[in-house]
Amino acid sequence: MKSIVEGVRIAGFGAAVPRQRHSFMEDRSLFSAEETEKLYATTGVHERRVAPPHICASDLCVAAAERLLQRLDWDPATVDVLIFVSQDADYNVPATSCIMQKRLGLPPTAACFDVNLGCSGFVYALWTAGRLMSGQPGGRALVLCGDTSTRHLVPGDRSTLPLFGDAGGAAALECDPEAPPIHVVVGTDGAGAKNIWVKAGGRRNSLVPRAEPWSAEEHARLFTESRLALNGAEVFAFTLRAVPPLVREALAHAGVGVEDIDLCVMHQANAFMLEHLRKKIKIPAERFIIDMHDFGNTSSASIPLAVSHRLGEPLSTGRHRLLLAGFGVGWSWGAVVAEVGPIPVPDLFELPDDFPVLQP
Repeated sequence: MKSIVEGVRIAGFGAAVPRQRHSFMEDRSLFSAEETEKLYATTGVHERRVAPPHICASDLCVAAAERLLQRLDWDPATVDVLIFVSQDADYNVPATSCIMQKRLGLPPTAACFDVNLGCSGFVYALWTAGRLMSGQPGGRALVLCGDTSTRHLVPGDRSTLPLFGDAGGAAALECDPEAPPIHVVVGTDGAGAKNIWVKAGGRRNSLVPRAEPWSAEEHARLFTESRLALNGAEVFAFTLRAVPPLVREALAHAGVGVEDIDLCVMHQANAFMLEHLRKKIKIPAERFIIDMHDFGNTSSASIPLAVSHRLGEPLSTGRHRLLLAGFGVGWSWGAVVAEVGPIPVPDLFELPDDFPVLQP
């Protein structure tokens, strides 16, 4: 699907990460020194952030949103839309965005809802928020994306443990009749659903206790199926198959060429994969952001996190045409071509362990 968002500008970015760091480059409990060097060369991950048990994805997103509102000098009462993108909702019921509305001080007239998407979620939410506000004078929106992916990992799983980290990201949008149009392309192919999934925990394979206790075999099965299963070979093949056409379609939709893109930020899935994509779409390395070293793969938060960590100076001093692209779990994908800046310097906040968590 192709779409154009008119009269809306991206006003700011922010991100938050847990304080706790973990690096398999230093912790040799699972990998040898030689194996960690090979892992680093492939994934680009030196360390990742791991949230303590009492911190949820919502807390990371709230922290990023609170600081972003302060830097923009926005009265929370002027925010009309809040979209929370996560595969880690605080509760089955109610939607986490409702509790965020209370914490952030948004007005009762605000539209607040959750979106269960992963790697493509930031692009989908940016597009959705923009379309909701388009044509509404003075409208403002918050897009919050976060996951605590480390909690989905099987202990001892050598394929996923070194890759995933926890983070929350935020973006602010504002109606502006002078804003250049934002061009969006999104797509879905559910045939790839089983290649990145957590099988148990929903209604199809419930973890709700039953009247009769589970057998030891059932307990062992559910323990494994409630963790992330990832088919790396299929993910790699899908990415190289789907993303270059996505980029070409997005550029054509926006009426620009790759040479017109000032900065490209994709979902930070894997450094080796990203480098392959960069070469396929022919974007120079200095304009293509790879930001895996300190955080790993942070799912839906990876784009706003990379922007906040790496693009503070350019976005705060001038206008740049950005290509933002997310792809993965679902299969689901999306790309945005948008002109951004100047905006307040994107902020990366390290969440203290005593941060006041979100409460209903």
